[in-house]
Amino acid sequence: MLNISALIAGLVFGLGLIVSGMANPAKVIGFLDLAGNWDPSLAFVMGGAIGVGVVGFLLARRRTRSLLGAPMQLPASSELSKRLIFGSLAFGVGWGLAGFCPGPAIVSAAAGYGKAWIFVAAMIAGMMLFTLLERFKFSKRSLS
Repeated sequence: MLNISALIAGLVFGLGLIVSGMANPAKVIGFLDLAGNWDPSLAFVMGGAIGVGVVGFLLARRRTRSLLGAPMQLPASSELSKRLIFGSLAFGVGWGLAGFCPGPAIVSAAAGYGKAWIFVAAMIAGMMLFTLLERFKFSKRSLS
């Protein structure tokens, strides 16, 4: 049941990305182009998403289990680390250059958009490189 609900949530999320224009890199870049032909429409999409998210997190914090009985897994740390800051900067730069972030890129790739496939491949390569570097760092630490 958890997998079916995850699939339905993913489909609803993907549909929302398509309907809102978040899967269109030209629209995203237009939103990020503050000095040029700025398109503020995605600000309303983001504002709505943040509002729904805040309500969801407030409700989730009061629960120990999800509605389907799975344990609630919320972030425990609110620390601003160097890794979080630099990761956020890398995310923002990638989003601004490509017009994609991970969710919309996957939706666009599934819709057959060629540039999204390149972005998803680069994203997966970056994740694999990160995993390899983390393993190397961990193995180096455990040897000393």
